[in-house]
Amino acid sequence: MIPPKTPRQAALAARSALRRIARAHAIDYSHYLRAHGPFVFLNTGTAPMRAIAVSIYREQRSGWTLREALEFATILMADRCFEFKAVGIEVLARFERQFTPSLLPVLKRWLADGLAANWATTDSLCGALLGPLIVRHLALADRLGAWTRHRSLWVRRASVVGLIASARKGQALDRLYDNAERLHGDGHDLIQKAVGWSLREAGKTDMPRLERYLRDHGASIPRTTVRYAIERFPDAKRRALLIATRA
Repeated sequence: MIPPKTPRQAALAARSALRRIARAHAIDYSHYLRAHGPFVFLNTGTAPMRAIAVSIYREQRSGWTLREALEFATILMADRCFEFKAVGIEVLARFERQFTPSLLPVLKRWLADGLAANWATTDSLCGALLGPLIVRHLALADRLGAWTRHRSLWVRRASVVGLIASARKGQALDRLYDNAERLHGDGHDLIQKAVGWSLREAGKTDMPRLERYLRDHGASIPRTTVRYAIERFPDAKRRALLIATRA
């Protein structure tokens, strides 16, 4: 039987595999992703990148626990390369059944330290790691309230995007609406869009509540947020809400 690789060995193998499939003329997506800091893009494509993550997981799943998977992801998250970060997140996500509350401060540190400093990596972290963690340990949702006041744009974005998975199940809605209200004064468009997105998802399980919220708080809600939040309403209702929420 071939012994499992150490997390560092697996990270080196992942880097090599990704570099082999890098396209000759890599595109710099920094502007599109609103990346902060130096980023490298191999432009591998999503499907090949995920295939590498699946291959690593299948090779290591019998010999690794969450501890090794987290170490592997931490190594790759610290790299400047966008695709390396993505593989780290993809592999760690496959250990979801072992997620414990101790993972929450690790994810916050990654965000606060700028290791996910673009909207795509932040949203991937929220969708694959933070969201499932909160679904499994719902009491953690309240700890995201403090994230709305964090100096890091990415921590603030995660304070609502990280609640979407639970909101889709009709859970943690009070926390999501509270966090959304705290962020209405945030002037950054990436926050305004994230709040609108999260409200729209919350509305899928309780549309009347979303409508009441928008009518009650409309004057204080940025128009970008409103437009995202009302996308699932019928046309006539959308027009009415745009008028009702006008400052």
